[in-house]
Amino acid sequence: MFKHLKRFWHFLKKDTWQSWLVSLVLVFVFIKFIFFPLLSFAFDTRLPLVVVESCSMYHEAGFDYWWDQNSAWYESNKITKEQFEKYPFKNGINKGDIVIVTGRGDYDVGDVIIFDSSYAYPLIHRLVDGSPLGTKGDHNGAQLPEEREIQRSTVLGHAVLRIPALGWIKLIFFEGFKEKEQRGFCR
Repeated sequence: MFKHLKRFWHFLKKDTWQSWLVSLVLVFVFIKFIFFPLLSFAFDTRLPLVVVESCSMYHEAGFDYWWDQNSAWYESNKITKEQFEKYPFKNGINKGDIVIVTGRGDYDVGDVIIFDSSYAYPLIHRLVDGSPLGTKGDHNGAQLPEEREIQRSTVLGHAVLRIPALGWIKLIFFEGFKEKEQRGFCR
């Protein structure tokens, strides 16, 4: 048995297209059937990693500039600048970031939650109302209709960590299929 494993290991180390292809298959199998299931179990959610695919949580500049441009909606919904400054990810989340998600714990106003929606993919927006659950993308001018009364059963978790720009490794393959105004970096 050990002899076969040693031969297989030497095969993988060769610089051939066959060993490269087998290595890719092994990486895919590892990620799909071991890494992601373990992450899902550890973080108590079926979606432990999220690649941000839109600009809905983008802040164009520093917090003060962003607040000056967007404060009217928040203040009319009784969220002050002082409150917002204490929220997680107060400086937004950029397209191409990877967000680590956990399903553990409660959700507080200001948290960034991920929930199933009628769109092709789950939405990742900030919780702006706790009863009923309501969210809003920081970069959006208003709430989407389905963000006003979110069922708790559709919430996949809340963001706990952001890894900047690493998600572009995935997005680069899909950007060409998006509508022209949705491609590229946020502006």
